[in-house]
Amino acid sequence: MITDPRILRRDLGAIAESPVSRADLEALEETLEKFTAALRDDPVPEGDPGAATKEYVARLADAGLLRWVVPAAHGGAAEAISSTALCLIRQWLARESGALDTAFVMQGLGSNPVTMAGEPALQAALLPKVARGEVICAFALTEPEAGSDIQGMQTVATPRPGGGVTLRGRKCFISNAGIADSYVVFAREAPTAAEVGAPEGARPRFGAFWVAGDAPGLKVTPTEVIAPHPIGVVDLEDVEVAAEHRVGAPGDGLSIALGNLDVFRVSVGAAALGLADRALSETIAHLNARRQFGKPLAAQQGLQFALADVATDHVAAQLLVYRAAAARDQGRASADQPAMAKLFATESAQRTIDRAVQSFGGRGVTVGEVPERLYREIRALRIYEGTSEIQKLIIGRALLRPAKR
Repeated sequence: MITDPRILRRDLGAIAESPVSRADLEALEETLEKFTAALRDDPVPEGDPGAATKEYVARLADAGLLRWVVPAAHGGAAEAISSTALCLIRQWLARESGALDTAFVMQGLGSNPVTMAGEPALQAALLPKVARGEVICAFALTEPEAGSDIQGMQTVATPRPGGGVTLRGRKCFISNAGIADSYVVFAREAPTAAEVGAPEGARPRFGAFWVAGDAPGLKVTPTEVIAPHPIGVVDLEDVEVAAEHRVGAPGDGLSIALGNLDVFRVSVGAAALGLADRALSETIAHLNARRQFGKPLAAQQGLQFALADVATDHVAAQLLVYRAAAARDQGRASADQPAMAKLFATESAQRTIDRAVQSFGGRGVTVGEVPERLYREIRALRIYEGTSEIQKLIIGRALLRPAKR
């Protein structure tokens, strides 16, 4: 049954291929069911996005859900971060609140570069705190002139005596900006003496760096977006970073950034699934309850046809998402799989939510109604972690790449 709250009961075969055991995934869904029920009984006010995020992180930690964004060696729930588990969690959380889902995923997106390539001392200091909800994390990659083209980054890391660097530049659309205790910042590496005078057009090098939220020279300007959550511009004005807080080797920043996005991209599709879940259930309930022309809207054939279209889309999106998640967990993912999952899931969720708004009529565009909130929340998912257009480029290139012989 596609509307069963328990995702494992929806007969999505790819989930069975996950390295995380079926029993562990079932236990995870039981935790999520209890967590979301408790949240409905005691909701978090979202009027202040920063305060709401902090409260959500604390509750997620209390429920043990943040243990899924760090490896077992540092207090995590599994040996390695599982895409399938991330997708289950995000689909459940997004049904309840986009802000809740964002609070969860940013703890992973903002800390995983340290998991991937941080110094052991930095990992030991940071990652257990992430699992316990004791720090708020941020991932500082995007810039005013470097969105989809991340190689256009202009933030510069200038070497300092002792192996550290000084960061100068501007980042924008940074989730958790202003409330984060921990930032992973990506920057263009200043050329070495040997690289000065290199031929024009030579590829720039990028680095990754851990920066404390209260570092001198780090300044934040909030940005207001249509689905409120803490986000803003981060200015780095000669922020000093110690050598031990470099993440990865010099020049590894781009591969770390792309690798991190690769871990979490398919879970963006899962968040879209959660929003579509809620839209579909709200639409079904409304069509059954609302009467027009002497009969329930559910009896109108045209509305049944429209519902059939979005429901079929929704099942197809789930199959793509959990197929991509299982492939990544097993180490056999190709670039087109998460791209297809994110593209189709976010675009189809937009259609499902649009149908919910249309079915509700005037109530669908009324502030405070669920379809209106979902309509605002879905829009960003088609942009962040690679726009729909970028996903199409990835898919197209994978199809047209010459086959290996």
